[in-house]
Amino acid sequence: MGTIGIVGSGPTAIYTIAALVAKATPIEITLFEQGNRAGVGMPYDDDANTRLMLANIASIEIPPIGTTYLDWLRSQPADWLSRYGVDKAKLHDRQFLPRLLLGQYFRDQLLWLVEEAQIRGTTITIRENCRVTDIEARSDGVALWTDTDEAPLRFDWVAIATGHVWPDADEATRAYFPSPWSGLVDAQVPPCRVGIMGTSLSAIDAAMAVVSQHGRFVEDDEETVEFELDPESTELKITLMSRTGILPEADFYCLIPYEPLACATADAIAAEADAGSGGLLDRCFRLFAEEIALADPWWAARVSLHERSADDIADAYFADRIAHDPFRWAQFNLSEVERNKRDRKTVAWRYAILRMHEVFQDIVPALDEADRDRFDSGLSRVFMDNYAAIPSQSIRRMLALYRTGTMTLLELGSDYEKDVDDHGATISVGETDHRFDVFIDARGQKPLESKDLPFPRLRAQLLEAGEDIPSVCEDYSLARPSEARGRVALGALPYLLHDQPFVQGITAGAEIGAKMAGMVINAPTRIRRFFSPQF
Repeated sequence: MGTIGIVGSGPTAIYTIAALVAKATPIEITLFEQGNRAGVGMPYDDDANTRLMLANIASIEIPPIGTTYLDWLRSQPADWLSRYGVDKAKLHDRQFLPRLLLGQYFRDQLLWLVEEAQIRGTTITIRENCRVTDIEARSDGVALWTDTDEAPLRFDWVAIATGHVWPDADEATRAYFPSPWSGLVDAQVPPCRVGIMGTSLSAIDAAMAVVSQHGRFVEDDEETVEFELDPESTELKITLMSRTGILPEADFYCLIPYEPLACATADAIAAEADAGSGGLLDRCFRLFAEEIALADPWWAARVSLHERSADDIADAYFADRIAHDPFRWAQFNLSEVERNKRDRKTVAWRYAILRMHEVFQDIVPALDEADRDRFDSGLSRVFMDNYAAIPSQSIRRMLALYRTGTMTLLELGSDYEKDVDDHGATISVGETDHRFDVFIDARGQKPLESKDLPFPRLRAQLLEAGEDIPSVCEDYSLARPSEARGRVALGALPYLLHDQPFVQGITAGAEIGAKMAGMVINAPTRIRRFFSPQF
């Protein structure tokens, strides 16, 4: 029986354990969680969320562990669900529900896995309130240090599943929050001018954390949402801001599981990558255009797709939103999306783009520097906007805030200045200064490098091996140094974003977890054990 230490206990870690348990792998698993509740995951934890913050994934999309998310919800008491604004009688598999519920689902599934593992010959030990401080790969195993153990622990394998990395809450002030997860939920934000950098669901959730202190949303059975602002909070003004000044669209109805692609298939994209990096992006864009033209000839003609290139496809994609008032467009898009959901109608061109984003991600490591820049400024923006569509309820709440005059949107353009101080922030756009009493940076996760790893010995090993950006094998074990290959897996999303820019969310975590489990399942059967008192 081998041993594996898993650092982090969110969805990626849980899917790693689930894959090991499913294979009845005889192994001793130790799960390390620095917080006090293993299995929840930071994006779904009580300390970082309010009940207004919605998960951007529905049960139909979540790979089940033991039971589906929907069946788990249906097994919960109706009065408990109602505390989160959920009507048990109306549950269905395409609902977007509070993140807090999803966190509890994952915790319950982890506890179920502990019991299931015992039946299958696997041992799981959960260590909460235990922070891993260092990791070192060696030729005969892995050493792991914690803040509660005097000596290093010994493992045959280690999987790093630490999830997103956000600034600590102690970096925040009363007037500045470097992320929505940096103490904002517990902070008292007065009715004042609040600036939020970003327009994604994270930015809208940041707004929800603020407005929940100054009023309430009133929602009826007709899905009409209004916001009642407290009389003493009339000075509250929230400004979302981004370079383009556009808002995300509402999540659209589509067939799940996905229908196969016809032109831009995984094999076709792989063949183009194998043909060389020269002209790779343009060759793949032709497949992109062929896929959309086949799926939705009307939209292809409307945007003159046959005349487009990888450099201007984003202009065509965003043209309608740029040409209209963003809040009016949000209302139009919401009405269209809700009508399509009722009619179970799939918009073919949107669905084609959605199905292609993961396939196109595979070409990213093969792009030369110039094509990578073109990809990031064009197709990548299209793919990200498409798959990051947000729950309809988040759109309704945003529109309710807009109608009360509580929320506005600021287009920054490409040339703006930001000055953050102890009293808020000033955003300068052209000749105009916009002053905010509270400023929240709600932009997405930034890619991290080896120098950012919080494990000094492993960080030094990677840098000594010339790995400024960690590279991973098929099983997500580190490619270098050689001692780490097949022993230390890196499934922490920020360190994978360089070559996998779309590796976000629970489905990606499930795939990564299964592959990290493969590091163990496919390893040689002979495991060297450690008997020396010193590693």
